[in-house]
Amino acid sequence: MSTFYVTTPIYYPNGEPHAGTAYTTIAADVLARYHRLKGDEVFFLTGVDEHAANVYDAAKDMGLSPQAYCDKMAPAFIKLWERLNISHDIFFRTTSDLHKRGAQKFLNVLYDNGDVYKGKYEGYYCPSCEEFITEKELTDEKICPDHQLPLQWLEEENYFFRLSKYQDRLLTHIHEHPDFVYPPARRNELLNFLESGLQDVSISRASLPWGIPFPFDPEHIIYIWIEALSNYMTALGYEIESEQYQTFWPADVHMMGKDIARFHALLWPAMLMSANLPLPKQIVAHGWLTKDGEALSKTRGIFIDMDMDITTYGVDAFRYYLLREFSFGNDGDYRPTRLHARYNADLANDLGNLLNRVLGLVNKNFEAIPAPTTPGEFDDEIKEMAQATVDKLDEHIKAFAFDAALETIWEFVRRINRYIQQTQVWTLAKPETKPRMGTVLYNSLEALRLISVLISPFIPETAEKIQKQIGLSEFDTTAEWGRLPADLTVSRGEPIFPRVDTKHQKQAQPKKTAKPKQQKKTTDLVSFADFQKLDLRVARVLTAEPIEGADRLLKLQVDLGTEKRQVVAGIAEHYTPETLVGKQVIIVANLEPATIRNVESHGMILAGSGDAVVLATLETEMPLGTQVK
Repeated sequence: MSTFYVTTPIYYPNGEPHAGTAYTTIAADVLARYHRLKGDEVFFLTGVDEHAANVYDAAKDMGLSPQAYCDKMAPAFIKLWERLNISHDIFFRTTSDLHKRGAQKFLNVLYDNGDVYKGKYEGYYCPSCEEFITEKELTDEKICPDHQLPLQWLEEENYFFRLSKYQDRLLTHIHEHPDFVYPPARRNELLNFLESGLQDVSISRASLPWGIPFPFDPEHIIYIWIEALSNYMTALGYEIESEQYQTFWPADVHMMGKDIARFHALLWPAMLMSANLPLPKQIVAHGWLTKDGEALSKTRGIFIDMDMDITTYGVDAFRYYLLREFSFGNDGDYRPTRLHARYNADLANDLGNLLNRVLGLVNKNFEAIPAPTTPGEFDDEIKEMAQATVDKLDEHIKAFAFDAALETIWEFVRRINRYIQQTQVWTLAKPETKPRMGTVLYNSLEALRLISVLISPFIPETAEKIQKQIGLSEFDTTAEWGRLPADLTVSRGEPIFPRVDTKHQKQAQPKKTAKPKQQKKTTDLVSFADFQKLDLRVARVLTAEPIEGADRLLKLQVDLGTEKRQVVAGIAEHYTPETLVGKQVIIVANLEPATIRNVESHGMILAGSGDAVVLATLETEMPLGTQVK
């Protein structure tokens, strides 16, 4: 059996966990769950990094001992990971005896191999980063480039690690293993840093009473980054070379934010080289989540209200948005209006309505899931796309392209919606066509079962709900077509993504003491005769693309059944082009043509506008061109 070992960083517990730590941990969880689906033996590590100076300071501010403070804060991370449905195998704390013994053993090995020596250090230090700032990074203002906080000048007699000794070996390893640091932008940054020269690094502190003592000099404690990085091995039982350590080390993926990539890609491998131990296979450093264009920061008070959004939309919608909205290697600006749009468009409309529609047709026309006895047009295409989706998903996961992975799955979701429309399955309930109806519905349910398997690493609760409503008593993890048994009794439950009203999130406005409400003038009313002049028609979006120079506009090609039209819609802030293709919409078909940003528009798409723009859609698909009254 293949093994897969994935880690998150161990997080500082000097404050509550935030959306940045959640993003890293959810991404690692997707990898762990996906490899379990593939049948790999998985070990998934996360935890807290407790021997930090900022933890010591936070404990002091609260009048607690550092250990009591850590005991108080660690449960906040455990509770959030439970809420986010994180499937870690261990939550590791660096105050554990297992870690302390392992870290001291590792330091002894570095010392015995001649790579640790005593010297004097002086330089500028960022307490939030727990890092000395090099001369080439130092600004005239003496400000931390990440936290934008004043640096401290420190002078100490410390122990040093001979990092400079491993510069050439690190360069060789990164060049010979191009995927060692991912994405390529992080790799290039690190190569530039490496090629400018490495200096030896201070690895001890004499002025801080909180930490793990040096095994050969108890007056010094081990610098936080040295002992923290070793947790990836100590948690496995490195101290005694346990079976678990021998099974899973080296790690397959160290997952983290880009701000700590240098420690993981340079310092950590150099120490492992010194100890003659295997290096991790990949260092994966994602971009930052931002809020209003600024990096999330506990220190600076910039945060995302995860609690509100999870309460409003559910944990799976929150997970989906983080993974679908942003390209993993790049920074992403978190916007609640985009979460709302994704929820309605992708989750409620595309997936939720598909499940509801298919189960409704099965309940109405059959006592149980019908057998697929009567193949017909489009069936083979559906089956081929199912396998292609599985194959593409594997490629995207290997490249950490979670957004592309989800879009690939949703292309299949939208294709099944079109399959139902193309076959017009709701018209096949007559005795002579009912076997064909049963086959189409079986194929649709099997597609939903397969979709539930593929989405389970991303949105696991939703995947389980789908399979339960289909009638499966145990979760089927097999991503192969044809596994769904006929004769199961479906159990249509509540919508998996019920409509969300975000009005309650708005703050109440002060009441005005004012004028009595006046009746609207009758001139504001529209006569029924005027309303009848509107020609509202069902159409399907064929293509969608941005309009250059117009952030809010999309150019759509729509099919009305008897003709195709070009329409301009101001929905680009709420819908991406790929999420629109295949959707049924309602358009005003007899509107005067207009030219918008030099693009002709022959009609108008109906949508609701509030906290977000939501397209007007149909509960059940209808033939294109159907008049809406």
